[in-house]
Amino acid sequence: MGDATRIIVVGGGIAGLTAALSLHAAGFRPTVFEAVARPAPLGVGINLLPHATRELAALGLLDDLRRIGVDIGALVYLTRYGREIWREPRGSTAGYAWPQIAVHRGRLQMLLLEKVLERLGADAVRFDHALTDFDPTEGGVNARFVGRDGAPRGGEAADVLIAADGIHSAVRRKFYPDEGLPKWNQVTLWRSTAKLRSYPFPGTMLWAGHSRQKFVAYPIEQDPQTGETLLNWICDLKADGGEMPAREDWNKAGDPNDILGPFANWRWPGIDVPEIIGAAGGIFEFPMVDRDPLPRWTFGRVTLIGDAAHPMYPIGSNGATQAIIDARALAYHLRRASGMDAGLSAYEAERRDATSRIVLMNRAQGPDKVMDLAQDRAPDPGDDLDARLPHSERAAIAAEYKKVAGFDPAALNAKPSYAAVRD
Repeated sequence: MGDATRIIVVGGGIAGLTAALSLHAAGFRPTVFEAVARPAPLGVGINLLPHATRELAALGLLDDLRRIGVDIGALVYLTRYGREIWREPRGSTAGYAWPQIAVHRGRLQMLLLEKVLERLGADAVRFDHALTDFDPTEGGVNARFVGRDGAPRGGEAADVLIAADGIHSAVRRKFYPDEGLPKWNQVTLWRSTAKLRSYPFPGTMLWAGHSRQKFVAYPIEQDPQTGETLLNWICDLKADGGEMPAREDWNKAGDPNDILGPFANWRWPGIDVPEIIGAAGGIFEFPMVDRDPLPRWTFGRVTLIGDAAHPMYPIGSNGATQAIIDARALAYHLRRASGMDAGLSAYEAERRDATSRIVLMNRAQGPDKVMDLAQDRAPDPGDDLDARLPHSERAAIAAEYKKVAGFDPAALNAKPSYAAVRD
């Protein structure tokens, strides 16, 4: 197996582009088919946990990541009154052999695209190609595409098709036609960035509140000379009842007045939430959704990765991280297995149950659970938080999530990378 193996990657997001780079490093020559006609650095901030940066480092991208992002050295949970619930080191500060990096999603995607075009060539990504259907063949698959204008873009035959086409995956829908819409937990997120003259907690992620009302902030760009910081922020609000907005309304422009009232008094030393909201650029509003874990990802020579396989709530900073690990694991197993079918089977055997556990744990609030416990047991500023929520209980919650999500420091440092060296 190698360059002669024809591999289609559907979707040019983080999962698809990482898959292309990983497959190329393993000796394959994949082609990425992306629905958009012109790529743009869209989105807001994400965190890459150490098990993701380790894999991107193996692709030679660590210096680039540090150039466009910010090393994260601490995570702090606060009550809505700004009282500290839990603090822990992150990334290199926590003893990992690799950093945790916060970065603008769009800048990361553009970096990955640049590297794919540089390493695989200009013909490795075909824009304005949306997948419409595919059919199994003897030892492969035929895929059909259309442009944004609906005009046919022809068909492509391949030995393997990798679906990296996101939470609304056309590939997943063909295998599970009755699945319906993603599941909404009644939480709406307002996300944006704000440029601040300074951020008093460099390299620190702040989580405040609880699952019904939460504020999250962390730097994604920082000028080391001036201290000027681009702060990624999120405001969550849970509603009682109501219907999930139509898909066409996801990522719509958010109105700051919808959140300024509920967060009017969220001010602590160094953090003024209303001021941060007021300094925002464009605000995006969308529902917090996921999908149920699947009993199967692989059908013949077609498999799912990233959000097409396991969309999860944005809790624990795991969405992009798990997509990157999927891509690396898939390339590794395809290279090392005796054949394509064995490689796809080994990939799914390693990744499906592991990511299903994270999806379900995120539904139970994952590491953010300490915030709900603090709110339930010590809701008032004068309550004895230490007596009602012992430090040992908080530590156990944090440690368990790292174990389930695959980034326990000692275990990760001892585990080899998915680097699939060519024969």
